[in-house]
Amino acid sequence: MIVFSEYWSGALAGLTVASGGWGSNLIVYLIQEFNVKSIAAAQVSNVVSGSINFFPVIGAIIADSLLGSFPVISVSSFISLLGICLLALTATLGSLRPPPCVIGSDVCQPTTKLQLAILYTSITLASIGSGGTRFTLATIGANQFDKPKNQSTFFNWFFFTNYIASVVSGTVIVYVEDNVGWKWGFGICVIGNLIGLAIFLSGSRFYRFDKPQGSPFIGLARVIVASTRKRNLHISSDESKDFYYGHGGVTDVVAATPSKSFRFLNRAAQKMEGDTKPDGSILKPWRLCTVQQVEDFKTLVRILPLWSSSIFLGTPIAVQVSLTILQALTMDRHLGPHFKIPAGSIIVVELVACAFFIAILDRFLCPLWQKLFGQFPTPLQRLGLGHVLNVLGMAVSALVESKRLKITEDHHLQDKPGAITPMLALWLFPQLVLVGVGEAFHFPGQVALYYQEFPVSLRNTSTAMISLIIGMSFYLSTGIIDFVRRVTSWLPDNINKGKLDNVYWMLVVVGVVNFGYYLVCANLYKYQNASDADSSDEVKMSDIAS
Repeated sequence: MIVFSEYWSGALAGLTVASGGWGSNLIVYLIQEFNVKSIAAAQVSNVVSGSINFFPVIGAIIADSLLGSFPVISVSSFISLLGICLLALTATLGSLRPPPCVIGSDVCQPTTKLQLAILYTSITLASIGSGGTRFTLATIGANQFDKPKNQSTFFNWFFFTNYIASVVSGTVIVYVEDNVGWKWGFGICVIGNLIGLAIFLSGSRFYRFDKPQGSPFIGLARVIVASTRKRNLHISSDESKDFYYGHGGVTDVVAATPSKSFRFLNRAAQKMEGDTKPDGSILKPWRLCTVQQVEDFKTLVRILPLWSSSIFLGTPIAVQVSLTILQALTMDRHLGPHFKIPAGSIIVVELVACAFFIAILDRFLCPLWQKLFGQFPTPLQRLGLGHVLNVLGMAVSALVESKRLKITEDHHLQDKPGAITPMLALWLFPQLVLVGVGEAFHFPGQVALYYQEFPVSLRNTSTAMISLIIGMSFYLSTGIIDFVRRVTSWLPDNINKGKLDNVYWMLVVVGVVNFGYYLVCANLYKYQNASDADSSDEVKMSDIAS
């Protein structure tokens, strides 16, 4: 297991450094090198971030249904390598970029269609590749462990490694891009991707491979069709004889009887004349399902409301990520007389806070919680704390922005595009720390919950569900920003003339309402498979590494 951990961690670190190196500074690259307006650049970045977090769902479906995790990760890593190489070319060859704007003027030479085509092709390839590896790496790692308690702690380790690698890319590589050159920064990303891919492939002999069983979604669709076609059928009380458990019968299935919840779906597994062949196999697949398929479908229905409550948990974070970079561009980012924090590195504070607190949570807080209450905090409790901290982070964001706007007004800088407000960017740190600590609670908690609760046939899909949430959150954030720009004057291109604090207060209200919805969903939800993990003995990240 030690050898596996070394290869897996190396691959994850290399691929994450490569992805974060170009993604975290994309807004600045578009503004400075392609003359894109600030809010438009933030919108493009949000769409890219949404796509990077949406593609893992497609990769997970392919892994679960057709290829397995290893081929999906290998091919995706190669695609991301192609995309980053092409992006590096846009930074290297002057003909692939428009001329820079004249200093002090808003008039810039437009980007040609060819330049935009190459730029967006490179971003698309890099996004697809990054998305294909993002959470499929989590699944192939968790598949190496059999016990839920080890898998749960493994996800802490996954997020910890992911965030540390993101910190490196968001500081070292972003600094190189801003101070040495974009081509050198993107070049480091190419090297990181290449090293990550090489490490992953070289460790293949140590992995436990998952075997795809065909598309589980077809079986789930059959449950809907079969239960609908049998909607007038009286549900039998003889569970041992009248329900279909598979070719081997009841003894061949772990979950032996249909559950009482969503009882109308049990009709899909109830046998009728002509549904089976003489040998006991299914004759009409769209009229009869196994009890296990019905129970798998019920599991998804039960967890869907909880999952949906996390969409508006991630949306405020997505809005904050892009707008905080725009705030940093208008603030004093100097640390001492000789060092200036790159605007794209500001978000690293959130990553550091999350990574640090994940370690604190794993080593100290969870064992303390167990001593006080007799068990580890449940995934739902961790999610709830994440909701609260997220709302507090948005409130602090609103207060800090109000202060920034007040200082800007006092110095009469509203009508001066590009003017720097005499306020240290360090004021942005508290809000990022709060949101980062909140992520330490709710992101690992969500992944552990989905992995433990989802059907075994949907293991890759389960870990990608959090990625789908993040992707939808970034898409929604784009819609929210666009909506705010259409109906209010809060978000002009020159944010010194806007009311960005009102946007944050709006997110506070959304967060409070969503937290109420989450509490209702959590109160109604009953764990299916996670109870063993919640009451398990203490397991730390150091145990996983060994």
